[in-house]
Amino acid sequence: MIFEFEGRVPKISEKAYVHESAVVIGDVTLSDGVYVGPNATIRGDYGTIVIGENSAVEDNVVIHARPGEKTTIGCCVTIGHGSIIHTATIKDYAVIGMGSIVTDYAVVGKWAVLAEGSVVKIRQVVDDETIVAGVPAQPKGKVNDDYKKQWTEFKGIYVSFCERYKKNLKRIG
Repeated sequence: MIFEFEGRVPKISEKAYVHESAVVIGDVTLSDGVYVGPNATIRGDYGTIVIGENSAVEDNVVIHARPGEKTTIGCCVTIGHGSIIHTATIKDYAVIGMGSIVTDYAVVGKWAVLAEGSVVKIRQVVDDETIVAGVPAQPKGKVNDDYKKQWTEFKGIYVSFCERYKKNLKRIG
């Protein structure tokens, strides 16, 4: 479901996919190849949300921003099922593990990885190519080239879902 709110109209690329049970409200930009899964909520009601090309917002994700503030999600980002992103910056190729929280003014670096259930606290910075885990998230290692290759392939699956879901998803009940 896509909603205008008080003159704030979502900008959604024709090459993006938003599941019918997802909610997109207000000042939201979804670039080419963005996949938004079932029951995700992206609220630009009083803040701004920008999601870069080929990023995946999986089922039950919540993305929001403080009044007059912005949440920015880069290109080729994967936001795992049930995660919350609030007034934060997620840089290109990052992976946000299922059930993770990235809160106000935090920055997750390029190719950084949050393990499932991690919490990146207010104003915390996760360095590029760093794997973090825990509450609060702490460094556990570095991302290697094999990981990058594997995740580049996985990310391509969600990009392909944009067209595949538009063509092949059929309600049967």
